[in-house]
Amino acid sequence: MKHPFIFLTALLLAPLSALPAAEIAPPKKPNIIFILSDDQGYGDIGRHGHPLLKTPNLDALHDQSVRFEQCYVSPSCSPTRAALLTGMHEFRNGVTHTTQPREHLNKDAVLLPQLLLSAGYRTGFVGKWHLGGEGEYAPEKRGFEWCSTNVGGPNVHFDPVMVRNRKRESRKGYREDIFFDEAMAFMDECKDAPFFCYLATYSPHAPLDAPEEFMAPFRGKVDKEEAAFLGMVANLDYNLGRLMKYLQARKLEDNTILVFMNDNGQTHGLDVFNAGMRGSKCTIWQGGSRAMSFWKWAGKWTPHKVSNLTAHLDVLPTLCDLAGATIPPPLSAKLEGFTLRPLLESATPVKWNDDRLLFHHVGRWPSGLAAAHKYAMASVQTGDLLLVRSRPCDDPACKTYSSQCTTLRSVEAGATAATYTKADAQFHWGVTPPGRWSLFDLKNDPTCQKDLAAEKPELASKLAASYDKWWDTLYPTMIQLGGDKGEPELLNKGRVQKQK
Repeated sequence: MKHPFIFLTALLLAPLSALPAAEIAPPKKPNIIFILSDDQGYGDIGRHGHPLLKTPNLDALHDQSVRFEQCYVSPSCSPTRAALLTGMHEFRNGVTHTTQPREHLNKDAVLLPQLLLSAGYRTGFVGKWHLGGEGEYAPEKRGFEWCSTNVGGPNVHFDPVMVRNRKRESRKGYREDIFFDEAMAFMDECKDAPFFCYLATYSPHAPLDAPEEFMAPFRGKVDKEEAAFLGMVANLDYNLGRLMKYLQARKLEDNTILVFMNDNGQTHGLDVFNAGMRGSKCTIWQGGSRAMSFWKWAGKWTPHKVSNLTAHLDVLPTLCDLAGATIPPPLSAKLEGFTLRPLLESATPVKWNDDRLLFHHVGRWPSGLAAAHKYAMASVQTGDLLLVRSRPCDDPACKTYSSQCTTLRSVEAGATAATYTKADAQFHWGVTPPGRWSLFDLKNDPTCQKDLAAEKPELASKLAASYDKWWDTLYPTMIQLGGDKGEPELLNKGRVQKQK
């Protein structure tokens, strides 16, 4: 029989690899909460200089987060949702509009929640989906095992009928308050399992309304519509504060990654404040797609500002990396995003995909006319440089429809009012010269007043060629997956297409 002391000494000196596997506990996976607001502009937060909004909770999240100062999303909502859930430009999965069927996300695409499920996560969705709500396109068929939405979408602000996991229940109160309640209910059900909660609000998307207490501070300072819009943002801030207190009370804060982004550029607050940028939602200017991107993991990441060019395309590869979720090689080869982990973990500047090219297109052309809109409202961004075409198409058939081209034709003819602005359309919906690209330096010229294309012809030509290659490569796939489809009566009779 071995002496107990000799046996204990041998055990202590044994390599860790020789110990029973049960004694080496795997690290606990972080919980993930991803909040996406709808139609909130980059400037709609106190920390970004808004002259009227008081957003103490968003300001606190800003201060506690890694802040991606040059983050870009798509110029409207369904496209952004498609890109952040797939890690690919929305056109690659057939999403080119916010109307059916062009909002339908390719049902064969692999989505972020499916990948996180495979890594042992509970997955929950609350709020606005807008990627096809029926059949195989619905969120519960796309990797979300727990879902809560409301009947009537953005049109019902108070006392909504909620549908949680296919069961309907009438609820009392303001819709976004209930959305945050639902998100916390999902987290409570997860108990010790790691969770991914995707909370997509309808606020502050039109139609505009909020509890009076949130609108009252803005009455008399802005018009009625703008007061309602700002009130909806203030309510979002209030609910973010409730969520942050919930995480603290449940002792979840230290092991939860909290991400906050907005889905496109400024809307009904455009004439109030736009953080000095040109453009709004559904324009190709910087103000149409620059987004807040706050990433907080208490105790893990040092709050700091990041100036590297980032995008919604980076959400999927980043969260999979942080969650330990395997991305199959065939899918990995198709991704257009990159993991943000090096930028999250380094409080000092690092080189990171500095040669990156981001391609944007407003889309939203009348169904059946994709080819004619190759150069209508398109851009390429690299670093601080923006190559842009903000023009209506030249196809006469487009004039029989109502679309973004209609607005640009009106602005080119001298209109001063347009969508989201009462008097500043010439600036925010500015039309570039026909037949060529324009080039701007966003760092030194954030309002895009000085066209550098003539001064830097080789650079402009190089970026233009990269755009041609990008469009020509993805175009067949986009068409195959329904990116130019429409209702037959729209295509055959030329009826006006309703815009969202």
